[in-house]
Amino acid sequence: MAKQLPFITRIEQLYPSLSPNGRKIANYLQQQPIAILSNSVAEIALQTHTSKATVSRFFRQLGYESHQDVKLELRSLRESGYPLFTQYNDNNYIQQELQQVARGLESLDQQQLDNLVEAILYAPKICIIGFRNSFPVAMHLRQQLLQVRPGVNLLPHPGQSLGEEISQIEADTLVIMVGFRRRPKQFEPLLNALSTQCVTALITDPSGQLYANQVKHFVMCQLGQEMAMDSYACAMGLVSILANRVLSRLGTKGSERIKEVANHYKQLDELERN
Repeated sequence: MAKQLPFITRIEQLYPSLSPNGRKIANYLQQQPIAILSNSVAEIALQTHTSKATVSRFFRQLGYESHQDVKLELRSLRESGYPLFTQYNDNNYIQQELQQVARGLESLDQQQLDNLVEAILYAPKICIIGFRNSFPVAMHLRQQLLQVRPGVNLLPHPGQSLGEEISQIEADTLVIMVGFRRRPKQFEPLLNALSTQCVTALITDPSGQLYANQVKHFVMCQLGQEMAMDSYACAMGLVSILANRVLSRLGTKGSERIKEVANHYKQLDELERN
């Protein structure tokens, strides 16, 4: 915890030594960490019924030179994916989400998308890998692609290790890694191993740009971060764009695949009949 959120940890560690007014400030900022980013020293003093000098002294007692240093630390944490409110307005969350999705989809590199679509069209087999919050995006991508073409697999399987699966991936297989921020430690060594073994693609946010040169196909997608928890609406929109472009390029072949899948749904009586 100390490495993830030093500010709150420092409060917890130093709380017994704080003055009564220092504890008022600590209590307020523990409950409202967004105030550190959105409020000035004077506003924090007003909210805690203390003085500007007391608030400034509070930050110095925690080991910071100024309020600005705390702001920089918390912004850096949010950019790394740590759940933390920064500029979220609860009264306008729908508009914020819509704007974020629009900006994210508009910023997609069309050449990157076209290159990945081309790879998906012609790969004999496709393996999609995602961990943690990236797993639902990977799973949705697999489900969409499997409706329009065969040979699409998803890893990791629940409760299973990857070693056995990776060892059987062939050189002409397209492996699409979905790796948004707060990736697990095995992500980089896995990507390194796969890059020398098969054709690799990476779908990620800006923090994954450091891996761009290790894969053949790279697509960057922005995440919404106005709220404490990242929004993956844009990532799901990207999945829709990829699947629809693949289907469009497949033409009759894709339509026949969809009919085949739909017939199996009907035979197995798997879906509701509206």
